[in-house]
Amino acid sequence: MANNDTWSETALIAIAAQAGTDVKFASITETVDIDFGDKDFDVIATLAGGRLVKFNPQEPTSITLEAYPLDAGTTGFSTATTGAGFYDLMSTLDTAQPLVYSNDHNRNKYRIAILWTDSTSITDATAQVVTPTNSAMRIVASDGYFTSVKPSYTDGVLKFTVVYKVPPFDKNGSANVKVESVSGATTATLTALASYTSTTKY
Repeated sequence: MANNDTWSETALIAIAAQAGTDVKFASITETVDIDFGDKDFDVIATLAGGRLVKFNPQEPTSITLEAYPLDAGTTGFSTATTGAGFYDLMSTLDTAQPLVYSNDHNRNKYRIAILWTDSTSITDATAQVVTPTNSAMRIVASDGYFTSVKPSYTDGVLKFTVVYKVPPFDKNGSANVKVESVSGATTATLTALASYTSTTKY
């Protein structure tokens, strides 16, 4: 059973382009903020003084990373193992140095996985977690897009704020976002994520 009171200090992050490998980004990322899309409703007032609930479609989920890359992007992102930059996530991928990313009209789909675990041997956010030895929580979003890569140098250090957005469902109504956990109290397994393709989200 887990001995931790909170998930703190460390987390694992993996980003995969569709049909590409999972690239690790935790080593250059400082913070992660996850805004699950609101599942909101409106209220219609009736003449009798009652209220009717009108459900609204769930809004997109956004994930914001604050990071400190030294490179513009990651050389050969689709086959790389460790992330080095972010401009390629909004542009055409470059496969060799020097890395050059010009504005273009491409919009590439990505999967992002974020894992918290008390296991010291797990180094990949997509890995299997076996209990009762370890506990873990993982958030996975697939078929989303990177919509913003903003550098700033206001504190005397180059920091990037990166935003990933994903609709809650695909066109067939299948979920694009899932949250999973194992407590370590009972025998259970957080299964490893499959390779991300056009037909496999998780």
